[in-house]
Amino acid sequence: MMLPTGTMLQDRYEILDRIGSGGMSEVYKAKCHKLNRLVAIKVLKAEFTSDAGFISKFKMEAQAAAGLSHPNIVNIYDVVDEGDIHFIVMELVEGITLKSYIMKKGHLDVKESIGIAIQVAQGIEAAHEQHIIHRDIKPQNMLISMDGKVKVADFGIARAVSSQTMNSTVVGSVHYISPEQARGGYSDERSDLYSLGITMFEMVTGRVPFEGENTVTVALAHLEEPITLPSTLNPDITPALERIILKCTEKRPENRYANAGEVISDLRRALLTADDPVTVTDRPVLNQTSAPVVSQSSGADGNTIPISKRELDIIKGRSDKLRESRPVKELREKKEVKRRQEKESDSESTQLEKILTALGVVAAILVVAVVIVFFSKLGGLFNSKTPEETGVSTEAVSTEAESEAPEETALSQKEVQMPDLSGDTMEEAEAKLDALDLVMQVVMENSDEVEKGMVLSQENEPDSVVPRYSKVVVTISNGSDKIELDSLGITEMTLDTAVRLLEGKGLKTAVVEEDSDDIEAGNIISFEPEDKAALGDTVTLYVSTGPALETVVVPNLLGQSENKASELLKETGLVPGEIFKEYSSTVPEGNVISQEHDAETVIEVGTTVDYTVSLGPEKPKTQFLASLEASYPLMVSFGPGAESSEIQIMIRLKQTVNGKVVYTKLTEPKAYSADTILDIRLNNIRGAGGVATGEVEIVDLTNNVVLTSYNVNFEEEEV
Repeated sequence: MMLPTGTMLQDRYEILDRIGSGGMSEVYKAKCHKLNRLVAIKVLKAEFTSDAGFISKFKMEAQAAAGLSHPNIVNIYDVVDEGDIHFIVMELVEGITLKSYIMKKGHLDVKESIGIAIQVAQGIEAAHEQHIIHRDIKPQNMLISMDGKVKVADFGIARAVSSQTMNSTVVGSVHYISPEQARGGYSDERSDLYSLGITMFEMVTGRVPFEGENTVTVALAHLEEPITLPSTLNPDITPALERIILKCTEKRPENRYANAGEVISDLRRALLTADDPVTVTDRPVLNQTSAPVVSQSSGADGNTIPISKRELDIIKGRSDKLRESRPVKELREKKEVKRRQEKESDSESTQLEKILTALGVVAAILVVAVVIVFFSKLGGLFNSKTPEETGVSTEAVSTEAESEAPEETALSQKEVQMPDLSGDTMEEAEAKLDALDLVMQVVMENSDEVEKGMVLSQENEPDSVVPRYSKVVVTISNGSDKIELDSLGITEMTLDTAVRLLEGKGLKTAVVEEDSDDIEAGNIISFEPEDKAALGDTVTLYVSTGPALETVVVPNLLGQSENKASELLKETGLVPGEIFKEYSSTVPEGNVISQEHDAETVIEVGTTVDYTVSLGPEKPKTQFLASLEASYPLMVSFGPGAESSEIQIMIRLKQTVNGKVVYTKLTEPKAYSADTILDIRLNNIRGAGGVATGEVEIVDLTNNVVLTSYNVNFEEEEV
């Protein structure tokens, strides 16, 4: 099940992008809005979500793996269920998988391979210390971050799957699986070390050691075939590293390293010493001619693939034969050769005998046929239509029977004919394939036409010849992924309710407003599409705006007088609104400069329309100014005897404005002696607007009397 971009899980995790896919899960880049950080979300595929027991073990093991905290292990933050969706929230490692890195470079050099292997082994060691076995160690589960740190991923999923299937199937990537896992036997920490050894082999050679047409072939190679010396594929591999790889990939677990710590120790020594004798194993040196042929490209997709019970039985049967000693096997082979030679020598002498025997059988058949025909005629059995009357000749029947026989015998013991699975349920298809020793690999796909659980298509055409025990891909319908819109009652909802419902189901919405005399404003009139919509599709909601309103065209008021504009609005059915006034150098005073709604606009009858009227050109701003220069001896007012007296003097302007006397202070009060001569120099005396005259008074504040006054005239000047 694909999650579209923008999907919210737990009202917390927003899906940003799909970044990968594996055998059991889809991986997405997401944002945690609660902690404001990027995370990776691994969602289990649909075929793994139908088994409640598996889900329970998956959650328990993922929670156990969440307890692992190590720099070389991808951190697990959360394990969540949301309906049928089961997912793990984990650390987002920005970088590349080791598998992609190997494919990009072809193969890695020795030092780089050892450095990566040490980091992987450290992560495995930390997990083993917590009694967690990975069981699916492979380059696809190793992430190299941008800073070069290597992290091992998928502890939870691998452990959960293997726990769930230990007694029936084996789960792992078959190109990296240990012999005991392939056999379905007990696996422990040393199984992870075998897979690590295969991974190191791929790092330094650029390929996996074993290839085959199907799962069984590759699994049996892990059990039976000696591994190719890595140095024969890459001469630059050091003896020390080669010994480590060979010891990790011993067929028998007891011959491998006891734990990851020992691997780390040897790898560190190999990094310092190219030919470290400490890692010498008991393995005999392999003859290059006995090594299996290795493909030029690995071809390993790396998916975690369950080995079915039938495949496991085949592998077990083959592995039991391996327990026989080689001398016994060689003796059996010699006996088989001798038996064939004896059979060939007797074939010529018995040829005539076979011919005579065949002639005797034919004669006997003819005699029996004659007897049957004779008695049949006596009994009236030939009263029905003859073959000639039905239009079918005996020659045609005979030819048809003969033509079918060779097709049956043309198949070898290793081949079967692919049946027609169309119209079958998944269980019926599996039963058909099981009867032919074929393994059904199910791919789920949505379909609007084919019922859920029925065969949608098959990769191999009916009647085609396929290898016995091979996997055949059969696509099963997962039913329609579309949502039945007509069953949601959308037309009975308000717009907000409908939008929340549809977007909550992973759909997008678009809104179109329409008039309606029957549907209340804000409610849904109709929607498109009318029947079904797939995730991510847009549903168009047609929303009522209520009954259609009477409208009019706004008249052009520009240039009209204020009164004329008001009359035009009323005649049209509109209401004159607020009248604003502005200066204008282009529009005569009293005429309309602008209006709220543009002319020719269609609006509802009764709408209020504001407009602006011109005040004409703006008059320049002016002020009234005057000046005074004079001198006044205070002795005139106080006499010679008051020389030592001190007086508070203030100068002010007196004007009559709109019939009222107004005083304006020209200087601040100041103390003077009575014998002082006042020197009065006042420039730019500002008077009241529009008043042309005034008096400047000398005021004795000590005695509160006006000592003298001077008349001044004001002139209007622009500011």
